[in-house]
Amino acid sequence: MVHLPALPGAPAFDGDREAIGQRPLEDARRLEAGGVDGLILENFGDAPFYPESVPKHVVAEMTAVATRIADAVDIPMGINVLRNDAEAALSIAAAVGADFVRINVHVGTAATDQGVLEGQAHETLRLRDRLEADVAILADVHVKHATPVGERSIEQAALETVERGRADGLVVSGSGTGRETDLADLEAVTRALDEHGLETPVLVGSGVSSETITSCFEAGATGVIVGTALKEGGETTNPVSTDRVESLLEAARGKR
Repeated sequence: MVHLPALPGAPAFDGDREAIGQRPLEDARRLEAGGVDGLILENFGDAPFYPESVPKHVVAEMTAVATRIADAVDIPMGINVLRNDAEAALSIAAAVGADFVRINVHVGTAATDQGVLEGQAHETLRLRDRLEADVAILADVHVKHATPVGERSIEQAALETVERGRADGLVVSGSGTGRETDLADLEAVTRALDEHGLETPVLVGSGVSSETITSCFEAGATGVIVGTALKEGGETTNPVSTDRVESLLEAARGKR
């Protein structure tokens, strides 16, 4: 994860525009140097988040930072616009040549601290076609910081996200940022996909550390998304720690 500090217009913005681009750029370089396979740029500092549609100035700021990072590193990059602005994420990704987007609620409905969010897969897939964007969609299943609305099991939600929502990959997370993902959920999702002959990648989206990464791969994960565990002192808002990146990748050696 490359977490953006609060952008202009957000309550926590401190007035330092230079830091908006410099800190994420340094994090991206450290991550690439440490050997990660890709990056996700996210407006993590913008809490409280807009539910579904961010203002144009957020899109502009994120596009500017994403451009700097894309020019500086040579690994795949994804875009996640919190809380659930798939249109903005896909538009930024198409403009800067990013490889994928992460969408928190792609299908179904979730009750969140931003209110009730509804998946817009029908709009997102059509927008991707209109933009002729070669951008993959990673979609969360029972996304963190949320409660699914309805009685769908995680297996059913995963299958619908792939088969009806046409997601290119799935993300299974714990209940919140930095919280461990229940491996039983991960195994349930990978098993359901396998039983239906689907070879969709499944990534673990939270709580991954040097101590847990091996068990994630053993439980069937294709990959992992790591943020908090790679930050100095294990604090999500701190800079990326080169030592922590090296330690994580060493723990994953032979499993990736």
